[in-house]
Amino acid sequence: MTDLFAPLQSLKEGHWFKLICGASFQYLPAVRSLTLAYTLAGADCIDLAPDPAVIAAAQEGLQVARHLVKDAKERGYGYKGNLPFLMVSLNDGEDPHFRKAEFNSTKCPTHCSRPCEKICPAQAIIFNRIDNFSGVEAQKCYGCGRCIPICPYDNIYTESHISSAGAVAPLVMSRVVDAVEIHTKIGHLAEFQQLWQSISPWADQLKVLAISCPDGEGMIDYLQAIAELITPLRGSLIWQTDGRPMSGDIGNGTTLATVKLGQKVLTAKLPGYVQLAGGTNRYTVAKLKAMGLLKSSKYHSQSYVSGVAYGSYARVLLSPILDQLENQEVSQTSVKAKVRLEEEPELLWPAVKLAHSLVSQIKSQQER
Repeated sequence: MTDLFAPLQSLKEGHWFKLICGASFQYLPAVRSLTLAYTLAGADCIDLAPDPAVIAAAQEGLQVARHLVKDAKERGYGYKGNLPFLMVSLNDGEDPHFRKAEFNSTKCPTHCSRPCEKICPAQAIIFNRIDNFSGVEAQKCYGCGRCIPICPYDNIYTESHISSAGAVAPLVMSRVVDAVEIHTKIGHLAEFQQLWQSISPWADQLKVLAISCPDGEGMIDYLQAIAELITPLRGSLIWQTDGRPMSGDIGNGTTLATVKLGQKVLTAKLPGYVQLAGGTNRYTVAKLKAMGLLKSSKYHSQSYVSGVAYGSYARVLLSPILDQLENQEVSQTSVKAKVRLEEEPELLWPAVKLAHSLVSQIKSQQER
């Protein structure tokens, strides 16, 4: 029998793992496959764009995982039939997580070496595809912005959007979505309050509310003002320390910013839990452990980090396998259809193994 509140227990015990698919990432095959693999690996939460099609793709991944619980147990992975929460992200203003890169490919010189195509971690920039398309494949772009400064002709720009809380409300009320994350920044209290007013009528239905805010002068005062504004809150509250957004796959040192920010928020003793994000990678848990910031660390402090969220690093980790899957097609009555991950066990279980290698880092801190 599954425990509908198992993720909350992970949060309480300090071994919460969240997969960030991306607030702007809308490539449905990848969302489905990532959800499936990380669910079987024992993830507690899947963070998604507030798009009904994206949420439906993640739900498909969850339902497939339900049927594979026995196989996952036999292989020693963390999935015991407890489904992770589905979380959607909202923003109270312009935010790098809620944007897409764009450019006019006809303005690109033919002799350009196309560094944008090489640097894109989502493989969203394409030139001379078989259907003659060149440009940004919008559904794959998640707004990291790495292509912008590297373009030698300043030809790339971004378009931002504001997500609608009204569109999310029915998903929460119908219990399709369990949690909401609000992206904000220092000085946005009026904008946050306006967004919160639209959320508050259905906020009691949320199991988790996460607040994501980058560092800056006056950050703690700003978070304290938010805490007062949203009190009382029926569900659990997470402060997401977004140290270096969307950079975990760049290099080992990116995790330092989020660890330091997490330590700063812990020191403030705000109500709720602290969870890292932004620059997280395979070194994050080791760094937390070395600094005594995990509950089960030998020298842990009274305050501890309750979980870690992984975005670009978690996605890139599985991309070689998902790329193989993407290139496989099966002919069905003259119509070509993409193969699903569960239909290829020789790809599924290696993907789960890779996902588990990341999930198990925070899960291994669980007190036994």
